[in-house]
Amino acid sequence: MTTTQSSVVHDLGTLAHRLSHPARTPCVCEPPQVLADRPDGTVVRSGAIVAKAHAADTDREALAARIALAAAPQLAGILLPPLTAPAPAVPTTRPVTLWPLGTPVDPTDPGAAPWAQAADLLARLHRTKPPFPLPPMRGPAKAARAVARMRTALHADATVPPRDPVVPPGDATALPGGPPALPGDATAPPHASAALSVLAGWRALPAWARGEAPAPARRAGALCHGDLHLGQLVRHPAPDGPWLLIDMDDAGVGDPAWDLGRPAAWYAAGLLAPEDWATFLDAYRSAGGPAVPADGDPWPALDVPARALTVQTAAVALAKCAAEQRDPDDHEQLMIESCTRIATLPPELAPGPAS
Repeated sequence: MTTTQSSVVHDLGTLAHRLSHPARTPCVCEPPQVLADRPDGTVVRSGAIVAKAHAADTDREALAARIALAAAPQLAGILLPPLTAPAPAVPTTRPVTLWPLGTPVDPTDPGAAPWAQAADLLARLHRTKPPFPLPPMRGPAKAARAVARMRTALHADATVPPRDPVVPPGDATALPGGPPALPGDATAPPHASAALSVLAGWRALPAWARGEAPAPARRAGALCHGDLHLGQLVRHPAPDGPWLLIDMDDAGVGDPAWDLGRPAAWYAAGLLAPEDWATFLDAYRSAGGPAVPADGDPWPALDVPARALTVQTAAVALAKCAAEQRDPDDHEQLMIESCTRIATLPPELAPGPAS
């Protein structure tokens, strides 16, 4: 942890402790607990208060709109509302928000994962009319950042070239089956072939899913979370309150199918059990979620988001592998292999009978 990171963690812990601990009373609090510490977000808990420092380059106006969304009465019972943060004495380099403590999903008990509750919350979110103007949902932009992170990490690790390899026009399938060796290299460095598969899957996506163009009108306008996974749910009040969605950093208006994309990607890759996927999809449909048809084949709506989230997951995995000097684990390898398969698909599936 750098000195700057240590200072951020200390300041967040001090702030959370000050708000959770009554003034002029003996302190028996445990030391502040670091829940996450990454460049895009540092999260520290003290007592029943959670303080988060967002990325330094955060669009503060957009973040304010997203935090206001979490506090909107229309979203009560769907989103965890923020706490009122005291104004800082001096301007801070990273915006800070405050939240009540909730009980997260237990990662050691996959059988108790709240897939039905997550789907119900998403459907209710997607059905809610935006209460005021909001920025676009950041899902495609986040996928693009993941690919950029992979390229930077692997280039720094001298495992892939700094630019995309040359691909014959219209031949998106040339990369995964092509030679992994770099131009001028006699041998293939680690991760090169995997990175080419991820890049091939990325290029096969339509421009809007890469964050390079606005989403088509038929895929825009709904309230979206933008980064749905089971780590984005907590019970509040802790420990047994109802499930609520947290972390609105990527929320906004966009394609509601994006919020179903990660579970769909995991199911397609074999990481999510068919019965869990069925529970999730059935619960979403039962709650009137608009991202997929009420019956029939959901994949024409889910295909692009699922592929984009597959690429995003694989790209982040390879970036971590480069940083940690290791090979992909079994789950990461499944997502990388999925990129090879999706690179052969057309940019968007046409509606039709289920296959």
